[in-house]
Amino acid sequence: MRSGAKVAVVGGVFAVVAGGVGYGGYNLWNGVTGGDSTVNTRSEAAPEKRSGPVTPEETTATSKDFLAAWAAGESDKAAQLTNDPVTAGPALLAYKEGAKVSKAVITPGTPVGTKVPFTVKATVSHEGVSKDLSYASELTVVRGQTTGRPLVQWRPTVLHPKLTADATLRTGTAKVASVKAVDRNGAELTKEKYPSLGVIIDTLRQRYGAQAGGTTGVETWIDSGSETVADTTLLVLRQGKPGTIETTIDAGVQAAAEKAVKAYGQASVAAVEPSTGAIRAVANSPAEGYNTAFLGTQAPGSTMKIVTAAMMMEHGIAGPGDRVECPPTAQWLGTTFQNLDRFEIKNGTLTEAFRRSCNTAFIKAIGPLNEKNVADTALGETARRYFGIGATWEVGTSTTDGSVPASDGPETAASYIGQGRITMNALNVASLSATVKNGGFLQPYLVAKKYGDREFATAERLPAGIASGLQKMMRSAATAPDGTATEAMAGVPYPKGAKTGSAEMGNQSVSNSWFTGYSGNLAAAAVVQAGGHGGDSAGKVVAGVLKAG
Repeated sequence: MRSGAKVAVVGGVFAVVAGGVGYGGYNLWNGVTGGDSTVNTRSEAAPEKRSGPVTPEETTATSKDFLAAWAAGESDKAAQLTNDPVTAGPALLAYKEGAKVSKAVITPGTPVGTKVPFTVKATVSHEGVSKDLSYASELTVVRGQTTGRPLVQWRPTVLHPKLTADATLRTGTAKVASVKAVDRNGAELTKEKYPSLGVIIDTLRQRYGAQAGGTTGVETWIDSGSETVADTTLLVLRQGKPGTIETTIDAGVQAAAEKAVKAYGQASVAAVEPSTGAIRAVANSPAEGYNTAFLGTQAPGSTMKIVTAAMMMEHGIAGPGDRVECPPTAQWLGTTFQNLDRFEIKNGTLTEAFRRSCNTAFIKAIGPLNEKNVADTALGETARRYFGIGATWEVGTSTTDGSVPASDGPETAASYIGQGRITMNALNVASLSATVKNGGFLQPYLVAKKYGDREFATAERLPAGIASGLQKMMRSAATAPDGTATEAMAGVPYPKGAKTGSAEMGNQSVSNSWFTGYSGNLAAAAVVQAGGHGGDSAGKVVAGVLKAG
């Protein structure tokens, strides 16, 4: 072994760390074999083709050789140790040359099956400035289909966990001006303190950096390769002069939102001020990456009964005090719908059905045999007319707006209880509660109209009778002894209202948990993947956010 290279054994596997080993340094091993001990670098004899699962020994050896070649800056050699050298080669070369990585120290952890976790400490050098970029990733070893050799399965995330197929690592003068995002009171919002805001801050910078008046610095970033997807800054080598972008976020509410979703593996929450539409918080778990709270497209479950109840009042089907049937099951054109545990309410009102989330009451009252039958398009029309769902929202960052498409047959009945083809996210559902509390829709927004000269979506104000009816039903759900939201909302200040929801997903054994509610001048909604009943996990998230308001 050459001087200066050190091999450590950690947990029974080789650590590719060698003090100072990196680009321009020494490779750790002479003769990279891809973990195949049959390769003879001095002979032309072809090795015997192997088959079957990759062995632990092959996993360790192959990952060791690949990481050593990568750390040594030998992109071609490292690429040949993958199952897609044509794609891997340019990507590995770009890591060295495009990202200006002058040295890389890579430390593998203990393999888990054929997966090998590792950490990278890369030194980025540009224009006389050098800084370290540290992160963790993993690779998987597979058997080559044609050669039978153990090879690293190539994915962009091997180089960096945030890389996608179209993205590349770059270091140089930033494409857009530096910005400082601040909350409603002028407090700075950073990715480090509020990790859920990272992708949002990047998007605001890309869209409005020039307008904010900052100057460019020198950075390392992930170039998304798309005009619609924001680049992600990874490292700042030389800070530009930041311009200031004012957001509507409330730092205190944001901190509570980040804490609330962190208790769950996959969860999102959004909070909106009913009197203005200003977004006070948005948080996701996992915190970094996809902003599910704004971009999710999921069935909202029984939180949709807010809109369905509004439609029922609009068409004269039933009001808060009217009697509605709530049997254990209900039929719609041959399809059976049922309540949770097949419960029933005898001689109950629409308010009772709402607060206990009776599916059959909403389906049976509107059903095809009802003398006041409404068109299959009625729910979508009510959603658009009064709640702004179906309009294009100009929030200031990327969003997916709610959708209540036309339906027919049993799918129409499913839509009344938030299933079928309806899709929403936490921001959309938070806006439902905000609209009820305010008596009318105000489009949620994160930055003022002056950024990008945007026009906000509008909707008709709720008729007074419908607004007061919805407020009564949501208050009952949040305060009555048998209300599905009462337990979660117990410590939330008055005035308050809420609605629970659970959405069945075809590939999940446990429903998604939904919850939306308001307290004072703050409304919020949350969804927890496979969280069960709405009052359980999602209810705790929303309550934590509302208490911070």
